[in-house]
Amino acid sequence: IMLKIFGRILLVFGLLFACAAGSLTVQSSTFNQRDDQYRLLGLKRAREAYEVARSEYDRQTELFNRDLITRTDLDRAKSFFADAEVNYQQSLLAVLFEEKYVSVQKAIKYQAEDGTKHVRVTLANLSGGSSEFQALIGIEDDLFQALKPEVIHNVYISILNDQQATISQPYEYKIDELVYGKPQVVDFTLLQDLDEVTVYLIYGNGSQRNMKVFLQKDDSENRVAVQSEQFSQEVELGKKAKYDLTLELFSGIDNTFSLEVVNLPRQIGRFFSDKRSGARLSQLKFTESTNSKRAELEISLPERPTDRVVMDQPITFYVLVLPRDKAAAIKNDRDRIWTLEKIKELGVGYVVLELVPKGIGELVVRAPQLYHSIMADEKVTMSIDVTNEGSHRLDNIQVKLDLPLNWSKEISPKTIPSLDIGEDARITLTFIPPPEVSVGKYEVRVRTSAESNTQPITGEDKAVTVEIEQQTNLWITALIVFVLIGLIGGMVSYGIKLSRR
Repeated sequence: IMLKIFGRILLVFGLLFACAAGSLTVQSSTFNQRDDQYRLLGLKRAREAYEVARSEYDRQTELFNRDLITRTDLDRAKSFFADAEVNYQQSLLAVLFEEKYVSVQKAIKYQAEDGTKHVRVTLANLSGGSSEFQALIGIEDDLFQALKPEVIHNVYISILNDQQATISQPYEYKIDELVYGKPQVVDFTLLQDLDEVTVYLIYGNGSQRNMKVFLQKDDSENRVAVQSEQFSQEVELGKKAKYDLTLELFSGIDNTFSLEVVNLPRQIGRFFSDKRSGARLSQLKFTESTNSKRAELEISLPERPTDRVVMDQPITFYVLVLPRDKAAAIKNDRDRIWTLEKIKELGVGYVVLELVPKGIGELVVRAPQLYHSIMADEKVTMSIDVTNEGSHRLDNIQVKLDLPLNWSKEISPKTIPSLDIGEDARITLTFIPPPEVSVGKYEVRVRTSAESNTQPITGEDKAVTVEIEQQTNLWITALIVFVLIGLIGGMVSYGIKLSRR
């Protein structure tokens, strides 16, 4: 009997303690409005409530196994424990996701060997999750380790312009895991050459960041990148051509550079000028706010071909942008023929340009006499001289005549196969009027044509004037002369007789 009474007393005390513990658990897990604002402290509160609820559930399980409490009491403790566990896990996830933070540490622009522009973006995980959390709330459980707070999963990166268009290749890059303390470098090819871009990030549970950054220059390089749109041109002898140059600074050391041309024959004149002002340049200086400039290279070809300026043979040359420490070596050895390998060894900015000397023939026509006077039964024979005063051979030289109606012509030779530079030839022209031609002046137009370097060439037209004079009767002329002589003789004789009287 005493044992039964003692057991009932223990049961009553157990029930009272269970109610008190349950009340404490409920109070400990009560939501605090500031937990959303101070999530780390909310996590600490939820963890403590979770530990109390777990201890209570373990104690209630032991009492149930000893038949000291009912199934209802055990289920109530289990429910309190499950709620505390869920609250704890929710608080832990809220803190972890809130603290996820990806930063762009560097964005360096550079030019590759093939001339394409690239950007190296360095990304870092600044969450600092595990060490700070564990030091503050002392979490050592498997759940925390399984969540890997020091790792940010599925980081997506792309490069945008001001219109929010993707200008990177690949369009989007994925980092599966970005670990705290281990930055990663992503290399993009720029599809649009810009100095300011937007780095667009998506990571974690959908967090997004847009960072507009000014692209840095690589301090390890000391050169200026050069590009030209008109890198290959055909230029006629005696003419000029301009090559546009876009220069972009990739240097953290120098900001003043010299411009030089190598492998261009001395017979070809050259100078650099500023694209905007037209002022001649020998050096360029970049400022902190200006990393790119535009310039022009103007070249002048000689009037005639030379041993190094050969018609239709391309001339490959280089424009070099040299820092001060390398400029002197090039200036002292300008006649040297530089290979591409040697230029690459210099480690300077350069662009490969091409020039194709072209010539064009010039047909000059000279006629010693352009006026002829003939009788109706006569013909005109004249000559013209054609000369090639251009810079290329003339081919298939022909003369065409615009004659008056019913006139005929003779041309010898009808075609001159070719005339080299400076050569001349003579062509004989004959104009034959018809038998019934009237007295008067007639005009014959002489037109010349040729071909030079597959282009049509025309000479200056010449206008020849032919006057047809009226024919005179010799007998009538003789009679008139005889009458005049007789008349004059009679007058003289009569005058003599009068004087004698």
